[in-house]
Amino acid sequence: MGWIGEQIDSIKSIQYRQLVTQAISLGMIVTSALIIWKALMCVTGSESPVVVVLSGSMEPGFKRGDILFLHMSKDPIRAGEIVVFNVDGREIPIVHRVIKVHERKDTGEVNVLTKGDNNFGDDRLLYAQGQLWLQRHHIMGRAVGFLPYVGWVTIIMTEKPIIKYILIGALGLLVITSKD
Repeated sequence: MGWIGEQIDSIKSIQYRQLVTQAISLGMIVTSALIIWKALMCVTGSESPVVVVLSGSMEPGFKRGDILFLHMSKDPIRAGEIVVFNVDGREIPIVHRVIKVHERKDTGEVNVLTKGDNNFGDDRLLYAQGQLWLQRHHIMGRAVGFLPYVGWVTIIMTEKPIIKYILIGALGLLVITSKD
């Protein structure tokens, strides 16, 4: 009957108690991941403590697929720092270097201009229409560390969704058919 037939027979033979136990175990894994993510958010002060570099705009410093670890402190943002920011109207955050900072002494407001290390010009074309500077609320965090190439898993699953569905299906089948 083959491997698939054996797996289907195995699924059919699972007792109700085993199925509930496996569902609870899966729920605990997902809940644990969410708790760890929220704890990282609290510790780092960043709404997204880990991001993947999705383009080559920061080469040679950071390459596509590198994972960046972020931290957001109350310290002033300075030229030369690498920041991750969101632009109004775009879902995907951008990783670029701060090239200019303007601080208004009277209001304390900080305006920031960024640029990708591998780009010719500044990022004003990436900002929302009519926007010339980023404000502090646009910045998600400062890069404080990185892991090279580990983010390729995320990139592949985003660009080739079929791989994601195959992986999820295989893991689900593994969880359902595994014996205690």
